[in-house]
Amino acid sequence: MWAFFRKVKKSLPTFITALVLAITVWIIAVTASDPAENRSYPRNVPIEIVSQDTNLVMTSDLPSNVSIVLNTPQSVWASILSAQAPVRAVVDLSGLGAGTHTVDLQIQVNIQPVKVISYSPRAVSIKLEALASKSIPLNLVIRGEPAIGYQAEDPILSTDQIVVTGPISQVERVAKIQATLDINQAYEDISRIINVVALDQNDMVVDDVTLSPDRVEVELGINQRYGYRNVIVSVNLEGQVADGYRLTNIAVFPLAVTVYSSNPEIVNELPGYVQTMPLNLDNLKDDVDVSMLLDLPEGVLVVGDQRTVLVRVSIAAVQTSLPIANIPIEIIGLPENLKANLFPEFITIIISGPLPILDQLKLEDIRIYLDLTNYEVGTYQLQPVVELPSEEIMVDSIQPGLIDIEVIIAPTPTPGG
Repeated sequence: MWAFFRKVKKSLPTFITALVLAITVWIIAVTASDPAENRSYPRNVPIEIVSQDTNLVMTSDLPSNVSIVLNTPQSVWASILSAQAPVRAVVDLSGLGAGTHTVDLQIQVNIQPVKVISYSPRAVSIKLEALASKSIPLNLVIRGEPAIGYQAEDPILSTDQIVVTGPISQVERVAKIQATLDINQAYEDISRIINVVALDQNDMVVDDVTLSPDRVEVELGINQRYGYRNVIVSVNLEGQVADGYRLTNIAVFPLAVTVYSSNPEIVNELPGYVQTMPLNLDNLKDDVDVSMLLDLPEGVLVVGDQRTVLVRVSIAAVQTSLPIANIPIEIIGLPENLKANLFPEFITIIISGPLPILDQLKLEDIRIYLDLTNYEVGTYQLQPVVELPSEEIMVDSIQPGLIDIEVIIAPTPTPGG
């Protein structure tokens, strides 16, 4: 037995040497087929903060990216580039309190074999502050004034206290919490959600804090002042437009006005509208724009000293239709050696347009013709052309719609015929 152990002991150095040589040969073979390379990791690696005390908040800025050079075989590079976030840059804040600290950056790679050759930055400066919170009354600033004749009630807020949370240095900067409500020219109740902001003593916004809530709902009643009233404007019309015309529309600008009086009872007794002075329509044929005085009761005035309104009257001719029968057809453009026989020789048309124009229309004002320029001997069917004296008259119907035309050689006149 002892002889066997002595033999093994004697052979052990040779065995170890052979094993080392075998491993070396294997490593050389593998390295030759899959050589390792130094490369810059091409993806953005953000810095991660771990183990931060929940009662502290970081107020310093971190670098946006870490530059890393890795060494690994070519086959492993393919795995690194295809994996999701295989490389991390970590800053461990375990045990750190308030203050400024320089902390080493740790590079972690979850794919092996990989060697970290270099990275930058190697360390980062971290400033930690105590997390603070306080409640501050909300200050509502109202800008502008309601419309003339209106007044605003006291606002109602969904909350009047705002909790400010953040680094103690920033929380201590906050002098007031403010929200702004614009009521300029408002004439009806306001219900609105508005943002709140934190301001320092110089009215500069403090950004690095959290507000809870960061918006509030505000309701503000807008009421008409006593002795003021909104009333509609009604146009007082007299007379009739010209015969053959009709009134199509009446518009007034503005549609309503605000009136007031030192005696509120007069305003309250108004029927809800005021009239203009009479507008005479006699013999009007065209649209008109006219400035009309308001017919106001004694002691009643319009806000802004407005005494007139613009009245727009739209007038249009009455539209009607008119049939005209047995109108002869004129031939134009036919050479003297040709003659055209028409079947039929007369047509009936139905036209429409303003009644005053149709009433004055005469038969000789209407021209119906066929243009036979360049036509040769033969038989044709053509639609006659109708010419009317006014663009306001439209042709609704032509009967018949087509005329049979026979173009022949004109007979030779007989002597003395």
